[in-house]
Amino acid sequence: MAEIGPSKELMQYVPRLSLAERDRRWKNTRQAMSEQGIDCLLLWGNDLFWDMGMVNVRYLSHVGTKMHAYVIFPQKGDPVVFAGLPHMNRPFSIYLSQQDWVTDIRLNTGIDHVAKVLKELGFEKARVGSVGFGSTLVRDIVPHRDYVRLTQLLPEVEIVEATDLVERQRIVKSPEEIAMLEKAGAIARKAVQTMIDSSRPGGREGELYADIVHTQISNGAEAMIFNLFHSGPATAPLSEGYQHLVHGCEQPATPTTRPLRENDLVITEFHTAYCGYLAACEFSVFIGKPPKELQRIHDVAVECFNSGIEKMRPGVTLRELWEAFRKPSDKAGMDYVELGFHSHGMASPEYPSVTYKPREAPFLTGDYLADFVIQENQVFGTNIDMFDPNWRIDVGIMFGDMLHVTKDGPRKLVNLPLELPKNPV
Repeated sequence: MAEIGPSKELMQYVPRLSLAERDRRWKNTRQAMSEQGIDCLLLWGNDLFWDMGMVNVRYLSHVGTKMHAYVIFPQKGDPVVFAGLPHMNRPFSIYLSQQDWVTDIRLNTGIDHVAKVLKELGFEKARVGSVGFGSTLVRDIVPHRDYVRLTQLLPEVEIVEATDLVERQRIVKSPEEIAMLEKAGAIARKAVQTMIDSSRPGGREGELYADIVHTQISNGAEAMIFNLFHSGPATAPLSEGYQHLVHGCEQPATPTTRPLRENDLVITEFHTAYCGYLAACEFSVFIGKPPKELQRIHDVAVECFNSGIEKMRPGVTLRELWEAFRKPSDKAGMDYVELGFHSHGMASPEYPSVTYKPREAPFLTGDYLADFVIQENQVFGTNIDMFDPNWRIDVGIMFGDMLHVTKDGPRKLVNLPLELPKNPV
């Protein structure tokens, strides 16, 4: 009787990247390892920051667990993936039914097990590249206790930092990656339409939020719920206190059971995940007739967006691009929480990132990246979170699409409506 392996039936129902894409990544990674004298990589992954701590594990293995995982990626031979607890791997890891990049998926019982396998593979005296996750917002996801334990178990291993070795490969997207981002963008556009249609008086924040999530998942998106959402009375008297309507809120501050009302502004920044690729979207909806001051903010935000689109070409520097995005805002006397862009793909933000004002916060201003030259097939999420300080500092507009850089200019991958929706009451 032939050996029975895991069923492959699920593969027709989940998005997958090809073996050719796998081979491209592995070849490029091993070339970079060779140049740096690295014998193998040890990838550390966890669910930090809406699962983004897993992206480098997923980039090289196609395994996207939301729990912590390790990957031993050797210069030669097949990778070993450590993912899942014993009770979740009976009779086998579900990822053996959903991808065909890796076949050696073992229980993740901790760093002692990983060290044992490194030794069995002959890496007890090797030069090992440690790969965590790099972002302008999150760094150093490698647990200190596990790192120390690894050095105790394998004292002759030379561990070197290698996160950037993988991160920099993700700056320019392959055709297959672009295709996944296109699909994520198309689902995000449907979610925006749901947001528009469901923003009605009487409904509750939580119901609207759930409608958006339902649209995403029912159309094939992953259950990775990143939605910085909020609503409130945009015209409430200042004597009642400031509103939090210049940027959305993180969970669990949102959503609430608050009922939506006439003159509410609904704002969001959300991601739609498809095969691990995130569509960037920021949008605002007004319930009723918006005050002229808010409409003007929206019009300037769209002007900033269009000005940036006109400038976004291969060969343009980041300074030239951020100046183009911000010129209409400066001319109109607006202010902003974020006004810029950042690379987008399996994580957000990816390198490079320019969203804050110069000198406001070095890790998000991008000042040191002024001469970085944009390349074809980069993908950027745009962030326009703007308010008019001469009107209110607590109410503004969120607007942002995702752009694919081509030689002829950028393509909008979500294709947001440029008008401010004014839902009837």
